[in-house]
Amino acid sequence: MAVYTEVSREEASALLQQLNLGELTTMQGCAGGIENTNYFVSAERDGVRTDYVLTLFERLSFAQLPFYLHLMKHLAQRGIPVPDPSANAQGELLFELKGKPAAVVNRLRGKSELDPTPAHCAAVGATLARMHLAGADFPMRQPNLRGLAWWNETVPTVLPYLNGAQSELIQSELRYQNRIAATPAHVALPLGPIHADLFRDNVMFEERDGQPVLSGFFDFYFAGVDSWLFDLAVCLNDWCVNLESGTPHAARTESFLSAYAAVRPLQAAEHELLPALLRGAALRFWLSRLWDFHLPRSASLLKAHDPVHFERVLRARATHPGLPANTANPS
Repeated sequence: MAVYTEVSREEASALLQQLNLGELTTMQGCAGGIENTNYFVSAERDGVRTDYVLTLFERLSFAQLPFYLHLMKHLAQRGIPVPDPSANAQGELLFELKGKPAAVVNRLRGKSELDPTPAHCAAVGATLARMHLAGADFPMRQPNLRGLAWWNETVPTVLPYLNGAQSELIQSELRYQNRIAATPAHVALPLGPIHADLFRDNVMFEERDGQPVLSGFFDFYFAGVDSWLFDLAVCLNDWCVNLESGTPHAARTESFLSAYAAVRPLQAAEHELLPALLRGAALRFWLSRLWDFHLPRSASLLKAHDPVHFERVLRARATHPGLPANTANPS
């Protein structure tokens, strides 16, 4: 989250009134993230205060956004803990504010866990599998906009900012990923809507009786239709790696994969291709962080992520392509 476009209290209040959410009581810009303008807002209706997130979309278009908003609505209606977009009297979920697309969703309870345990990872894995199955009948289609086509377009843009070793790594990995994507096994992978950005800071937990309870997934604005396995790879590269070294964490990896597979068992081809997709997911986020770091946009509140972390993850995944011991085929 960040603030690129300043929104006044009057403007925010008018949108809340349009959605029949009540009177605006508080409003605060959000500093985290890098893609959109976000405000935490609260509204009071009939003496009850409710917290929301107001988002102005800085890159996504009016044509692209219905996919994300209706996907969240679809998942919320099927019991997946995700933000539920607010609709007006006509059932519309997307609006215009300051000349940009805007939406309001309920704010999830809890907080992110930036130092997860295997129990946190198991909760994420199980909920991700439920989300994939719940989204299987979602009728809208939109590709993963940060998928292979975007990698091919963007690598030449960041090459001038890389040293020789980095340039060789990113180009050789891109060639490898293009070869993998063309194989029959990859083409046949099960697919559907994926989150595609389910990092530690995009999941909420509450503590109940001393145990972590997952209270929600959020920030679906990189979602698209892609292989479910790629979603797992994105998660494993964040939840189940050592942040200092980029190397995989065996206990967290096993917990995540076992919990996911207990809900949706992986096919044999998915087991075989997971190491390749772990490399692809690392490339995707190294590339996007290079782009945001070297070609930043101005924002009132913004801190770009360090791209070096995912360079380390990619090198670790490429050097040791197998999964940690006891996690290659969890049951």
